[in-house]
Amino acid sequence: MNAVIAPHDLTGTTALVTGASSGLGRRFALTLAAAGAAVGVVARRLDRLEQLVTEIRGAGGRAAAVCLDLTRTADIDPAIDAVEAALGPVGVLVNNAGMNINKPILDVTEADYDTVMATDLRAVFFVAQAVARRLVGRGTGGRIVNIASLAAERAVQGLGVYSAAKAGVAQLTRAMALEWAARQINVNAILPGFIETELNTRLLNSPAGQKLVQSFVRRRVPDPSALDGLLLLLASPASAAITGSLFVVDDGQGFTVH
Repeated sequence: MNAVIAPHDLTGTTALVTGASSGLGRRFALTLAAAGAAVGVVARRLDRLEQLVTEIRGAGGRAAAVCLDLTRTADIDPAIDAVEAALGPVGVLVNNAGMNINKPILDVTEADYDTVMATDLRAVFFVAQAVARRLVGRGTGGRIVNIASLAAERAVQGLGVYSAAKAGVAQLTRAMALEWAARQINVNAILPGFIETELNTRLLNSPAGQKLVQSFVRRRVPDPSALDGLLLLLASPASAAITGSLFVVDDGQGFTVH
């Protein structure tokens, strides 16, 4: 019989979290650090990253911050180099960075389209590629967790380009999982529904936001902790046999979102 694996123990693992300066990315970094991982956090807002690193270190963890604009593909490898120099080889990637421009499709400009796609799809591809090349080169295997969205599977008013990008992330997840399975690199995606973060608190507290929330089966919006358990599963040895899977975490919102 195989030895029992301590679930969600990430001691000795280095994790890289993109878009970690706020929202879900910040929560992901704190969650992984609490599970024992050394965490490299990257985003454009270095001041916020440094505050996050201070918080993680204050709780006894290890972390390092690197300023990175993910749309600058040439800067991705140097940023990973910096994380690995500080914390050791990256074994887990949480590909979280994303953004949206909320507009009806008829009003979306070429610049709007390119901006959303550059962050939400193109950057996801090239960060995963860069990390996977290192994992393949070392022959160690690893975990990649792409953050897509319920919008990848449900049409949402005003999120046309964002939805297309996140659907692309979902399909990329399957393709990466297929190509890298023999290399022991597991690639999965989390598709959150509406999760309350600082980015959408104002919207959710508005009359339109409250009307939306009341349309949900459970008439509520979870906070980022709702993703903790799944994140830890997919980042840990406990998910050794899970790859190419898309996990919707929406508190039943998908029953009514259209």
